[in-house]
Amino acid sequence: MRILVGAALLLAAASPSFSQGLFDDNEARRRIEALRQQVVENQRILDERLSKMETAIAGATDRSAVLQLASQIEALRGEVARMRGQIEVAANQIETTEKRQKDLYLDIDTRIRKLEEAREQAAAAAAAAAAQPPAQPAAQSQAGESQQAGEMRAYQAALDQFKLGNYSLAVAAMQGFLVTYPNSALAPNAQYWIGMAHSGQRDYKSAIAAQRKLLAAWPDSEKAPDALLT
Repeated sequence: MRILVGAALLLAAASPSFSQGLFDDNEARRRIEALRQQVVENQRILDERLSKMETAIAGATDRSAVLQLASQIEALRGEVARMRGQIEVAANQIETTEKRQKDLYLDIDTRIRKLEEAREQAAAAAAAAAAQPPAQPAAQSQAGESQQAGEMRAYQAALDQFKLGNYSLAVAAMQGFLVTYPNSALAPNAQYWIGMAHSGQRDYKSAIAAQRKLLAAWPDSEKAPDALLT
């Protein structure tokens, strides 16, 4: 999973607006929360003053004093309404900020997944191309192509289980692939994804053991550098 984290950091570095947006959102949330607390406190004070003035007007006998208190009460009610409006605005700003952050995280996660899938497909295609034998008679050539097609289907089916998050099934499928095709050019890739599937299940001990097996059996594989990061 460190690969995904590293890719996220690279994308963030390549897109200053993304990282700046996160800092702007955090600052906005702090300011909005401070405003909300201030508004709530001001409203509490105004409510107390309004309650006292209503009590005073109930006991007042001087008409001019009554009118003056009534005018002040109306002004306070207007102030309370304004404060409530500020609270609604602050709540809306918080909701907008949270949605913006969620959209940013979803966008970066989608980009990382697409990059990883494209990289894996390119690696599988290159491995399959490198594993093609020299020209053979038609019958042998067809048999070889059929075997390669079977390898690719088995490997892709196992990889699909990993992409779907079915990590236990991915481990079993990749192990079955290694038993059926021990000399396949995709064997080190299968061993790598066994380790990643164990990591997905939080079985880090098995994940490390799987990646060590990859490094021991295929030290020159293109997956070896990635295995060192897990």
